[in-house]
Amino acid sequence: MFDALKEKYNLIILSGDNDGEKEKLNNLLPKNVAYYFNQKPQQKLDFIKNLQSQGKNVMMIGDGLNDAGALAQSNIGLAVSEDINVFSPACDGIIAAEKFRIIPNYLKSAKHTLLLIKISFAISFIYNILGMFFAVRGELSPILAAILMPISSISVVLFVTIGTNILFRKDDICQ
Repeated sequence: MFDALKEKYNLIILSGDNDGEKEKLNNLLPKNVAYYFNQKPQQKLDFIKNLQSQGKNVMMIGDGLNDAGALAQSNIGLAVSEDINVFSPACDGIIAAEKFRIIPNYLKSAKHTLLLIKISFAISFIYNILGMFFAVRGELSPILAAILMPISSISVVLFVTIGTNILFRKDDICQ
């Protein structure tokens, strides 16, 4: 999982713990990952603010209440929890600990979904421009316009539904 993330993202470990696990982390994580141990909650928050002041988008993945400020400050805050019904810090999402390994799939699917949304807006925009063009010229009767309008909405919904099913099957997000 970390190797997949390292290909596209800059990984940094901010930990409130001491560096006792650093050797184990060195064996687990890709090379050139930056480590910052003994970080207090305010230091984590300041670290993220500093990255954002440099124009960087930050995704914070945390597992404790001491991460709450950093999770809220980050562009995307994702809490990892053993029991998602108990842990609810101020963040954008909560992921069950046993699903932690599929975070690269979530990120990939999120990018594909954003593309799908942009394409659906483009389809809707083109459809409406064409409809207005013919309506303004008087070449589109009100009855035909009334029939075409729900068809345009249905076509966008169908496009998004089919596209989502194809993308999620392709990305194996739940694996």
